[in-house]
Amino acid sequence: MQQDIQVTIVGSSNVDITALMARLPGPGETVLADSYQLSPGGKGANQALAAQLAGAATEFIGAVGKDSHSEVALGQLDGAGVKLDRVARSSQPTGVAIIQVDSGAENSIAVVSGANSTMTDQAVKAAGAIDGILVLQGEIPASGIKAAMDAATDRIVLNLAPVIELDRDYLLKANPLVVNEHEAEAVLHQLNPHLGLRFNGRYERLAAMLIEEGITSVVITLGASGCLVADKFPAENGGAQVRPLPAAKVKAVDTTGAGDAFTGALAARLANGEDLVQAAEFAGKFAALTVQAHGAQASYPRSLENL
Repeated sequence: MQQDIQVTIVGSSNVDITALMARLPGPGETVLADSYQLSPGGKGANQALAAQLAGAATEFIGAVGKDSHSEVALGQLDGAGVKLDRVARSSQPTGVAIIQVDSGAENSIAVVSGANSTMTDQAVKAAGAIDGILVLQGEIPASGIKAAMDAATDRIVLNLAPVIELDRDYLLKANPLVVNEHEAEAVLHQLNPHLGLRFNGRYERLAAMLIEEGITSVVITLGASGCLVADKFPAENGGAQVRPLPAAKVKAVDTTGAGDAFTGALAARLANGEDLVQAAEFAGKFAALTVQAHGAQASYPRSLENL
């Protein structure tokens, strides 16, 4: 019997082609890679797997092609029990991400959207009702993101990565907005394009300003430095309260998909009744486990015993 869905991810699904190398090439440079691997990815699919593995009954709504890559793209989700009934089969090819990872775990990523580009407002509306907490990213068209928000009946977790243009009213639906420090600044300038500020490491102020612009809650991920959780003080106090949460100390070998692991795990814990700080603390530990192995979905923990 299908468990009631707690988290629904509307987003992208890709096949990751990952090349491992000593260092990333510079412009116009060719660098010999040590090896490569083919694996499932895409921010939406990654987050769906993370949410399922973090303990929430999860559905993924997206699109893949009618090609052999589609089996790779959806294989781990299917194996983990993510509901896939509303994944569309498009005439466009399955999306592909071309990833380079160096010996210091830094990466560069180029994404070919393929079928993900068909996730417009029409496709999302055709998928029907959205159950549970809704999680969105920036790898599908803005019209699809807005249609999903319009259909949401629970809180919305918006991981606006990459940052794309959204109307102010839709940005303010995020609860929380989950972004890294660069994305946070880009979103703030969408909300208030007249700002000329550059934050240069003053990320607590950046988080507070996003709250002051009207976003209900914000999580800014800072990699090895942990994250910041921000929300509003009670009405009588006004302003924003910002809390830094440290990261678990681990040796990273590949950070690909770690941000997605964080977002999916965060949504799962919110769906299971934790507050935002508790959920972010768990999500940080979950994400820290993923950077200790290569790949995105393949690195996600299959057991919560060590958390």
